[in-house]
Amino acid sequence: MSDLVSVVTPMYNAEKFIASTIESVSAQSYGDWEMIVVDDASTDSGVEIVKEYQKRDGRVKLVELERNSGPAVARNRAIKEANGRYIAFLDGDDIWDEKKLEKQIAFMKEGDMALSYTDYYRIEESSGKIIDTIESPPSVDYYELLKQNVIGCLTAVYDAEKLGKQYMPEILKRQDFALWLKILKKVPRAYCLNEPLAGYRVRSSSLSSNKILSSLYNWKLYREVEKLPWYRAVYYFGWYTFRSLRKYR
Repeated sequence: MSDLVSVVTPMYNAEKFIASTIESVSAQSYGDWEMIVVDDASTDSGVEIVKEYQKRDGRVKLVELERNSGPAVARNRAIKEANGRYIAFLDGDDIWDEKKLEKQIAFMKEGDMALSYTDYYRIEESSGKIIDTIESPPSVDYYELLKQNVIGCLTAVYDAEKLGKQYMPEILKRQDFALWLKILKKVPRAYCLNEPLAGYRVRSSSLSSNKILSSLYNWKLYREVEKLPWYRAVYYFGWYTFRSLRKYR
């Protein structure tokens, strides 16, 4: 298996941002990549924009779903289509630093890692200006991650040569969190390259902007996906709530 990186990009009504997302991948100093954009039955002109980039660069690929199925289904379809050793994640409204893949793949090879992540910026929806920087711990194991998801989806890369293809549970939210937990049952730790190498676009329409709703999805993840007993779910939900309040105070 070569060192090809497969970039998993779900897209739904992202016509305002998908061009900058693709361009941030096209600009990578690491050239051995393919970008699999899976359109989740958008109603805007995003598909036409992606097709224009396909004409310019054969590494950009497009899959169109027949009906809207949610980001987990879209990401899993991209993972199924992926040919790369490394599986990386970048949603259709986020961006990468041009050195992101070069630095992160080198980091993973040097440390013989199965799962890695980086720090990232939060950026304004319209202007793309930096709001703040999300700094993550140098490493995390399964039990530490249960307390708070410190792995930004747009920064994560896993090695399919070590792990095989790993798919997300097809739930509405927290499917990325569930995937990292799944992987951390197979390997002891995930490791962070402590440098901001991606930009997460803060969108007012995002489900994650509703903190109460996000909390409910976290509880469902503990109980229905991880199958934690109620007392353990309460323990980790308490940690999640405490850290969220501290983060957003």
